[in-house]
Amino acid sequence: MMKKQLFSFSCAIKGFFGAVCCEGHLRFHLVAAAYVLVFSAFYSFSAAQLALLILLIACVIGAELFNTAIENACDAVTVEQNEFIKRAKDIAAGAVLVFAVAAAAVAVIFFWDTEVIKSIISYFSGNILMLAILAVSAVFSVWFVAFGPGAVIKKIKNKKSDK
Repeated sequence: MMKKQLFSFSCAIKGFFGAVCCEGHLRFHLVAAAYVLVFSAFYSFSAAQLALLILLIACVIGAELFNTAIENACDAVTVEQNEFIKRAKDIAAGAVLVFAVAAAAVAVIFFWDTEVIKSIISYFSGNILMLAILAVSAVFSVWFVAFGPGAVIKKIKNKKSDK
């Protein structure tokens, strides 16, 4: 019984990381989630507020994973134009949009505090090392969203096949 559960867990991890490698939108949501969690440290959020942020992050990422699964299942059926498949894909993408807009609205409500925003700006402008780390993380984040780990894996595989 335990072996079957571990196998299922292994499949879920492979599925998640496979989606991360292939789906730029998922990588965008993961990066946004990381920044939300990092910047939440500057706020005095209650446990309930942090729980809501984490729940919304999970909903957006989960919705993106469902969307990816639906797109892959539809593509397995046919890659030809099909109105029903197009509608299914559009509806799944719409579900992600609903969660993302709700998460963004909650983020604006929670994070729009000009005093805290000023203290964040002051913190980074007064701490060159942290500002540099933030800048490097932003560059890495843009690269990660645009290309993802799939680009690195592909490059490694191409070098191995060239030998």
